[in-house]
Amino acid sequence: MNEKIDIKDVTPVKIHKPSNSGDSSAYPARSRIYVRAVEGMLENIRRFFGLIFLGVFALIPWLQYNGNQAVLLDIGEQRFNIFAMTLWPQDLTILAYIFIVSAFALFFITTFAGRVWCGFMCPQTTWTFIYIWFEEKIEGSRNKRMKLDQRKMDADKFFRKTLKHFSWVSVALLTSITFVGYFTPIDSLFVDFFTFDVSFWAGFSVIFFTVCTYGNAGYMREIMCTHMCPYARFQSAMFDKDTFTVAYNPERGEKRGPRSRKVTQEQLQEKGLGDCIDCNLCVQVCPTGIDIRNGLQYECINCGACVDACNGVMDKMGYDKGLISFTSEHQLAGGTTKIVRPKLIGYAVVLLVMTSLLVFDIYSRVPLEIDIIKDRNSLYRETNQGLIENVYTLKLLNKSQQDRTFKVSISGLESGNYVGVSEVQVRGGEVYTLPISVTSDPYALTEEITEFKFHVQTQDENGEIIKIEETTKFIFTDV
Repeated sequence: MNEKIDIKDVTPVKIHKPSNSGDSSAYPARSRIYVRAVEGMLENIRRFFGLIFLGVFALIPWLQYNGNQAVLLDIGEQRFNIFAMTLWPQDLTILAYIFIVSAFALFFITTFAGRVWCGFMCPQTTWTFIYIWFEEKIEGSRNKRMKLDQRKMDADKFFRKTLKHFSWVSVALLTSITFVGYFTPIDSLFVDFFTFDVSFWAGFSVIFFTVCTYGNAGYMREIMCTHMCPYARFQSAMFDKDTFTVAYNPERGEKRGPRSRKVTQEQLQEKGLGDCIDCNLCVQVCPTGIDIRNGLQYECINCGACVDACNGVMDKMGYDKGLISFTSEHQLAGGTTKIVRPKLIGYAVVLLVMTSLLVFDIYSRVPLEIDIIKDRNSLYRETNQGLIENVYTLKLLNKSQQDRTFKVSISGLESGNYVGVSEVQVRGGEVYTLPISVTSDPYALTEEITEFKFHVQTQDENGEIIKIEETTKFIFTDV
């Protein structure tokens, strides 16, 4: 009981927030964040990835494969066409593996480099910066936009605001049509929508996602990242002291304060000043409106805008770059960052295992399937020849994108005879309904229910035989 307990100072720091509108209620109104433009290496990288992401997103629905849309996620027909592969509800494991691999890839990247997905590839961030770009081009720089909003409505303000919102709606509409084009043929969607000949659900979806894109990127912006996205809340569970994230170096920057460029390092030391000149540019360029100098905050999306802004100031002042940088807690404390560590290895191993299972599942996937439906109106009947007949409906599913010839046969039923068409042509990605019947000599049936098998075989593009079999039951109750 006499042992001392170490006490850790957890005094909260004051975090920068957008100023309130004067409402002193418990839930004050949110004020707008005016994001300042920034140039730098990380900004160029973010733009590069943004352009790649936009290009891939816009191009994929227009690709053609074997005369059809290469990627078409047809929910109505319950099939997903992805180039040469067609996924059906029976292929749920492949979709599950894809989501699991994506999740663990995100966990791995987050553990290593923080929230870089949010800052460089997230659609919300990408479209937000696109909308901010239109703001800058139409309404001007940050200070000009602030002054414009403070002005009373006049012809110039009305024109600029109208042009800005028209641009926002246009981007949102093109985005929405492209997105819906993943689920319905995009070539006809563009024509039908603008000629008011589109189906109800396709038109509703386009309008719905247009409103969502316009609202999210135009108005909600950082609210999506700070209040609605669950990733911001549980990301800390993946962080450790070796995770690279955007951070401010207080040992080098404090005590902060303005100064002239002509002030020498000796004079700075005499005044007790660090390298931070307290210009607040790091706050002005932040899309979520935080002050990175207050430490790691869940609102930070690791876009690196504050890094570029601070490096630009350091260049002008003649100081070394890196006052704000992608670094780890260990490195800030004067230690070294451990790249290879148990948590990162664990995520890498699980990611490798799940990726291997996904590849194996796709590789071992049989491009055909059979579903047997027993006629329930009559369990069996006796033919004119005295044979017992059971009627079935076969659903032959061609999972490939090529037309194939399916051959059907039976086995395991003594004196059993297949009655019906035994060879059919099934188009790629189609389900063929084949009604058939099976007969047997009643004296050969020793049980009321006899199990036997249907066999279906076809050839792939290389001439190799592909076979599947399905067990069903033959019923005769007068045994």
